Amino acid sequence: MRGGTSKALMFHLRDLPDQQDLWPDLFISAIGAGDPYGRQLNGMGGGISSLSKVCVISPSEGSDTDVDYQFFQLTPRSRIVDSSASCGNMAAAVGPFAVDEGLVSVNGDHACIRILNVNTGRIIHSTFPLSEGLAAVSGDLCLPGVAGSGAPINLKFDNPGGGATGKLLPTGRPTDELQTRDTHFEVSMVDAGNPCVFVRAQDLGLAGCELPDTLSQFSEVLDTLEHIRLRASVAMGIADNINQASGIPGIPKIAIVSCPTDYVTLSAETISKSDCDLVLRMISVGQPHRAIPVTGALCTAVAARIEGTLVNQLTKTQSIERSIRIAHPSGVIDVNADVAQQNGSWHSRSASIERTARRLMDGNVYVSTPDSDG
Repeated sequence: MRGGTSKALMFHLRDLPDQQDLWPDLFISAIGAGDPYGRQLNGMGGGISSLSKVCVISPSEGSDTDVDYQFFQLTPRSRIVDSSASCGNMAAAVGPFAVDEGLVSVNGDHACIRILNVNTGRIIHSTFPLSEGLAAVSGDLCLPGVAGSGAPINLKFDNPGGGATGKLLPTGRPTDELQTRDTHFEVSMVDAGNPCVFVRAQDLGLAGCELPDTLSQFSEVLDTLEHIRLRASVAMGIADNINQASGIPGIPKIAIVSCPTDYVTLSAETISKSDCDLVLRMISVGQPHRAIPVTGALCTAVAARIEGTLVNQLTKTQSIERSIRIAHPSGVIDVNADVAQQNGSWHSRSASIERTARRLMDGNVYVSTPDSDG
């Protein structure tokens, strides 16, 4: 299925081996990960991180949610199967999958599915239209980065803060200083949706509106960002040390932020600085993202409402009460975030976003065993 600007293989939990230690090799083979050429020709992946994903869905056992959603991030070249993070884009596909596969019962012209994200322990409310008892596909919502339009899926993330680290601000501060090689960088580390570390574009010698192919050519900048990410992982309590952090590529995400500016998108559309509140470029699993991960967008919108973060400092209007408009390589995304300060601490009560999803195919995927030759 496509969910937002990502694609993933959707598995029923009931169809997978009971021994979860067998899952990584199965997923690697199905997706075609660990490809030294990075093309994933021997599997279902698409050669970039946003197309190298797996979701496992099952009915919930508790009464508070309808379905459980486990997410696994893979990469084209490595054999790492990372379950430390969530994926908001693919969360858009979970509700329609659950309805169309008969995992939940629905009536009327809309469904509201309560999803437990097993990775973070957080609940997502997915609301979308129905057509003849199935999830509607056709609609007028256009997503930057996705061709065509689709039926709107509203995703509301309850209490998204601290899903990975236990704290909205893992260090307790809106900004911190991290050292990489001989340079110190001021960063903001926020955990909402997924943990992210934010860095100013100007501190990296960037304009901030570079497109992914251009960023990919700046190997020294990407190397510096990975050093920052590894140190942020330790500072946020995700990993105990740098070596352990390198084995958790999915989080924290790293985001390059800058003030609004005019720029041209991947589809050659001109975005005016008046049409956005912040410009962002995100690195996901070592690759410049061609859009923006939903969880990264949620974290950015939450960070924009926390006084003193780099995101808050750079957002065009710090006292924004409407949704935050985040400019990314494919266009502009609107995100709502409900953030409040209580007893001196910041709390993220909810965040919401609209996506679309589409079932692309169903059937059998063939996997090789570890001792086979593929």
